[in-house]
Formats: sequence, structure tokens, C-alpha cells
Amino acid sequence: MSTTETPTAHDLPPVPPIRGLDFVTIPTQDVERARRFYGETLGLRRDEHAEYEFWLGSTCLAIWDPTTAGRPFAPQKNGHLALQVDDVAATKAALEARGVEFASEPFDTGVCHMVMFTDPDGNDLLLHHRHAPVGG
Repeated sequence: MSTTETPTAHDLPPVPPIRGLDFVTIPTQDVERARRFYGETLGLRRDEHAEYEFWLGSTCLAIWDPTTAGRPFAPQKNGHLALQVDDVAATKAALEARGVEFASEPFDTGVCHMVMFTDPDGNDLLLHHRHAPVGG
């Protein structure tokens, strides 16, 4: 292969396996408000060692203010974080009682039930329950 040719997959070393999703970061303009929303309103389990991290199963959800790193704040849109629940309608009702506003009514994709909402910073979230295996 010459130095001007683009390498193909068979020319490159294999990529070691990626084993999972370690953490997801959610931007906020107010870390205390976000901490209350994710911890108290949504009821996520706080990390006992990290003030602004929460656990959803084996995945960590971290909240941070990007302006502290010199970056502009922008809410995450069109890339919903799907929060797994047992009953979308019941969870929606409980969150509405806590003041959470939803962008839609629950809907069924044929594979899962979902409903969309945002956090106080405008980050897109959804409640999700898979009721059928993917592909039927």
C-alpha cells in the first residue's frame, strides 16, 4: 500500500472490544437545580463519592456545567436519554405529580412504550419500556 492510499479495514489492526457504556454526561446551567431534579424529582441513586453523579443500573449519569471548562452551554436535543421503567404511564403520572411536564402522550412503537420530556435545562429525555424483542 502506498502512503497516499486510504487504508481499508483489512489493512488495520483489530479494535479491542468495547464492553459497554461507562457514563453519560448531561449539560446544565445550574448544577444544584439539576442535582435536585435527577436525585429528588426522578429519584435516581446518587453516587456516594461524586456529588454530581447518579447511577442507573451500571451506567453513570453525570451532570456538569460546560461553562466551567470554557465551553458554551447547549441542551442535548434529538438525542434522548431513554430511562428504563417498568410502567411508562404510571411513572409519567408520578412525575407529573412532581411538576414534570411531558412533550407527548405515551406511544407504542411496536417494540416499546415511550413518552418524551425534558429536564429543567431543556435536555431531551424519555421514559422507556421494551415490551417485545427487537425484530418481533
